[in-house]
Amino acid sequence: MDIDLMLKVYPFFLEAAWVTILLSVLTAILGLICGTLGAAARLSRFAVLRFLGAAYVSLFRGTPALIQLFILYFGGPQIGIQLDAFEAGVIGLGINAGAYMTETIRGAIIAIDKGQREAARTLGLSSWQATYKVILPQAARLMVRPLGVNLNMLIKATALVAAIAVVELTYTAQRYIGSTYKPFEMFLLAGVLYMIIIYVVGRGVAWLDRKVQIT
Repeated sequence: MDIDLMLKVYPFFLEAAWVTILLSVLTAILGLICGTLGAAARLSRFAVLRFLGAAYVSLFRGTPALIQLFILYFGGPQIGIQLDAFEAGVIGLGINAGAYMTETIRGAIIAIDKGQREAARTLGLSSWQATYKVILPQAARLMVRPLGVNLNMLIKATALVAAIAVVELTYTAQRYIGSTYKPFEMFLLAGVLYMIIIYVVGRGVAWLDRKVQIT
């Protein structure tokens, strides 16, 4: 193993790691927004919204994320959608992640006993107040760990954007393999940085989970 080469290219991989982190953060925010809207649609009393929510989940969970990225980035210009590679990566992965988060959020909400809502309504709260003040605070405790799993999956999925030339960890590894012919060292370095990112996120999720369980 060429340690000297790994130390030489490490700064460039570190720059790429920041791109991966930024991509993960923006994608997670978009995914959480899409997941919240999707869960609201799936739980709506209106059949049309329930259908649209179910269609969204089925479509984006039922097709490969890489195909979705290709359609958005390469096919988008045909229908007037012009995005650079980073924007396409954020939007494509964010919408895909939102489909998984939809079911995570929906599952946490329906896990709360129906008696909680009925009790809140008995106390004079409206349906919205019962959801906001009673159901969601309890459901939030159940969401943290599953959403943490979704986030870990999302971080690893950011490697897919290398296929549309976003200069993140995987793309950087592939680029240096072409000039050094050292695939083991390059992918090992990228893998270690992915592990560090995921470990830090995992510790943060564990801390947050402990906090919400106490409150």
